[in-house]
Amino acid sequence: MSLFNKVTDYPTIKSLFFDGMTLLFGGFGGVGTPPGLIDCLIESGVKVVKLIGNDAGFPWIGIGKFICLERAQSLIASHIGSNPVAGELMTQGKLNVEFSPQGILVERIRSGGVGLNGFLTEIGRGTKLEYDKPIIKIGDKEYMYESPLTGDVSLVFAKKADTFGNLVFDKTARNTNPYVAMASKITIVEAEEIVPMGELNPEEIIVPGIYVKHIVPSKGYNWKWIWEMPDKSSRSAQPAK
Repeated sequence: MSLFNKVTDYPTIKSLFFDGMTLLFGGFGGVGTPPGLIDCLIESGVKVVKLIGNDAGFPWIGIGKFICLERAQSLIASHIGSNPVAGELMTQGKLNVEFSPQGILVERIRSGGVGLNGFLTEIGRGTKLEYDKPIIKIGDKEYMYESPLTGDVSLVFAKKADTFGNLVFDKTARNTNPYVAMASKITIVEAEEIVPMGELNPEEIIVPGIYVKHIVPSKGYNWKWIWEMPDKSSRSAQPAK
């Protein structure tokens, strides 16, 4: 693969997933989570995966499809309320969930991506969100230490990519994707459109291609919200393990 042509196929991507990996994913309620790459992740058969992302998706949308297969060991997220299966698994002790306020979560991912050693915050102090994290006293105030988050693989969705990996996003589907793109050893992008280098407007590029390792063309997506979809929230509606 050329440094300036990172476009590949799904079978190649599948070989990059492995048991026990830490996987970061972009998206908010499924919007901006790459559906083709999630399907590829499921088809790879990997398990004991440590997930980091904004939420647990829906049972049939986004990372929720993978979580429902009980192949995720843990999840660091801001909420899981849109996926009742994730709540069931957490209650049963089958999924270890660490909750992080959304802004704190994004900053932890950003810190990992830019090489910072974490940060101090008062948010969550004195609540269950402390999770035995170190408490640092500065003057008369106490702060909680938040560690940076990084991963082995990041999954990102973009509206448009050039062959080098420069990325353009579509409105709110951008969400956490730019931060996730920076925070792993290997960043894989699913793009609606792939163009030659030089065709993107430099002013529209959000993520520079230096962060991107592989690009695959999108097979399409369905990001309709829960009230626009048939009721598929039961476990029986999920793929077989």
